[in-house]
Amino acid sequence: MAARVDALFFFLVGVSLFFAALICILIVYFAIKYRRRSEDEQPAPIEGDLRLEILWTVIPLGLTMVMFVWGAKLFFVTYHPPSNSLEINVVAKQWMWKVQHPEGQSEIDELHIPLGRPIKLILTSQDVIHDFFVPAFRVKKDVLPGRYTTVWFEATKAGEYHLFCAQYCGTQHSGMVGRIVVMEPTQYQTWLGGGTTGIAMATAGAKLFQTLGCATCHMENDTGRGPSLVGLFGKTVQLQGGKSMVADETYIRESILNPSAKVVAGYQPIMPTFKGLISEDGIFQIIAYLKSLNRQEGAQAQK
Repeated sequence: MAARVDALFFFLVGVSLFFAALICILIVYFAIKYRRRSEDEQPAPIEGDLRLEILWTVIPLGLTMVMFVWGAKLFFVTYHPPSNSLEINVVAKQWMWKVQHPEGQSEIDELHIPLGRPIKLILTSQDVIHDFFVPAFRVKKDVLPGRYTTVWFEATKAGEYHLFCAQYCGTQHSGMVGRIVVMEPTQYQTWLGGGTTGIAMATAGAKLFQTLGCATCHMENDTGRGPSLVGLFGKTVQLQGGKSMVADETYIRESILNPSAKVVAGYQPIMPTFKGLISEDGIFQIIAYLKSLNRQEGAQAQK
């Protein structure tokens, strides 16, 4: 996206410089040409010109509409990740970035990604407001406690790029830096398989799902005291009171930490809160597990 963002930015700067220079030159020119040459000189009355009025109304309107349409199109592309994006979870905390890859690889203050593939980051903060900022990618996104935000990018050149926190987050804010390492796809796969690799996030989430006792109520056949979670992610959920919402990452997180906030229609608000019992990393793992249930359901449907 960097080239597209830069193109719009330079267009805005170019238009601004052109009109700034034009106005300055005309001010100097008119000040000299129409200066008062004697005390007795009386300026001639100037009549309005409708054509001139229309001209200097239409031209700025056209330019600003070009800016608006161009900027709006770029905005929607920037904030809507492609469907084939590689999802990576990031937890910000004072004063570090913790990264979790779907395969189980974890990193601190580093993010290894493959070249030429869209990367979607799901970000949250464990303490205060941070800001994920990669100048080379023209990417900057607030990372908020208690909420999920997303940002995506696609690296077009292998190498290392600076990662900063762009929001003052405490005494060591200036030291909350990292790097993005862009690798060739084959090198990235080698990196994933090498070193210390943890359990895949979906597998860790399944284990945590059993450990916390979630499986005793959320049974696959909808016979438990809670609704089945198979195929839940991305589905529209009917809530008590007639409202509905999409079961995304934010909904699942809230349902884990504050289950009585949005109760599914047909069920009682008996689920206990797990606030303080599960970390942000653990919530990410539960979400990864629920996403894997969607994939399993889709595979079975194809059979």
